[in-house]
Amino acid sequence: MKIRKMILIFGLTFLVLGGGFFLWNRVNNSYNQSVFSDQDPVYQAVMKRDLLCLMLAYPEYTNGVEKTPEGKVYLIMKSGKKILYDDKKKKNSWQKSGNPDLQDMMDQIYPLSDIRELLPNHFNPGCARVYPLLNEVYGMNKGQILSNLVKVSIGYKFVEFNNNNKASESLRAVMKELLPLARQNHKIYSAAFPSSGAFNYRIIGGTNRLSSHAYGIAIDLHDNKYDYWRWSTREQGQKRLNAYPREIVRIFEKYGFVWGGKWGNFDIMHFEYRPELLLKARYFSKEPVSGLPWYDGLQDNKEAWKYIWLLEEKI
Repeated sequence: MKIRKMILIFGLTFLVLGGGFFLWNRVNNSYNQSVFSDQDPVYQAVMKRDLLCLMLAYPEYTNGVEKTPEGKVYLIMKSGKKILYDDKKKKNSWQKSGNPDLQDMMDQIYPLSDIRELLPNHFNPGCARVYPLLNEVYGMNKGQILSNLVKVSIGYKFVEFNNNNKASESLRAVMKELLPLARQNHKIYSAAFPSSGAFNYRIIGGTNRLSSHAYGIAIDLHDNKYDYWRWSTREQGQKRLNAYPREIVRIFEKYGFVWGGKWGNFDIMHFEYRPELLLKARYFSKEPVSGLPWYDGLQDNKEAWKYIWLLEEKI
């Protein structure tokens, strides 16, 4: 009798944990959404949400979507460039960062809520960057990027930031709110200033991929020796995370920036302009609910409706 009870308890525990893991996997799209069928309603809903966020985030550069007879879905840029949504390849977290499609880039939902512990190493929302998209928006090469840079005052000096897609405008809005707080609070000031830099045409250490700094869409605030996962242990990074003023984070997130402190491979001084990820975090952080439209929560967003109708028609 005891053995039967143990087997029953073990079986129920396995089902609950297994089901929970499966649900977590689908909500966060943390491993590979391509394991789901194209006809899976969750896959379809998440795909439409991702494409909607991309079109809302880059309205001057996107021109719709296209679905081929073979079922491939593309984001169409104003230039005519087609960017594939999902290549259907199984990838681990490093492969997603190294060779992402749009689905990989939107895969992990950026956490808007505060965090008290460093996130797992594989969780790095924003580190997967689709370079054909960044090229279309911010510049195809160094010369084009340089021509798009403008100077933004950060109080005591200027930094160069990309003027396209409201990137520089958003950094100005951040500084308009951050500087008064910093002048009143030494902890905030010492964490933010002096800045370690913004535009820097360089590759990411240990890779052959351009940094977001190379596009002029990222800024590093005052650096600390424990800020970066390659420089310090996780214990040291955790102490730095604990002490970091969250007022800084909330202001940057308000204007479309992700914080490297919310990456498992932490980069605590780093803020990067990624409006598509903030839009998804704000509107679509939860799994689609059966019986509700995939765009539930956006009905009052007039700007979104033209894209919603487009997606309903094309996909």
